[in-house]
Amino acid sequence: MGRLIEEARMVLPGIQALFGFQTVAVFNERFEDLPGYAQVCHMVALGLVVIAIALIMMPAAYHRLASPDRVSLHTIKVSSRAICYALAPLAAGLSLDIFVVLHAVSHHPTFSTASAAACFLLLIGLWFAYPLHRRRLHGYGSTDAGA
Repeated sequence: MGRLIEEARMVLPGIQALFGFQTVAVFNERFEDLPGYAQVCHMVALGLVVIAIALIMMPAAYHRLASPDRVSLHTIKVSSRAICYALAPLAAGLSLDIFVVLHAVSHHPTFSTASAAACFLLLIGLWFAYPLHRRRLHGYGSTDAGA
């Protein structure tokens, strides 16, 4: 359980910094110049990062409130899943903000959309597809604590 919480502690400052930059961006004069759809993308990205933060924080809260006196296999599974699930909204939020930034710089929706899609595919590939592929290759089953 300590390793899971340590993983969350390592990731959390980066996500919190991202959230801070996202929050400050709306106070920038150029934000108002963005098309409405780009502003909406940024707001959705902000919400997705909040979801990621909630999921990253969940293992510590769950452990402290649900089973403070022991670490059960269930607690480890729930905590591991929460950290894994946090990666999907984080990937989506980062990709949406890549779209917003590139759109603000290039004013080219097709380029911005393609770049955001490439970013999303890269993150999902590295964070989900490759690890799951390796897991299948080595025959790890769903009975593992991290499953």
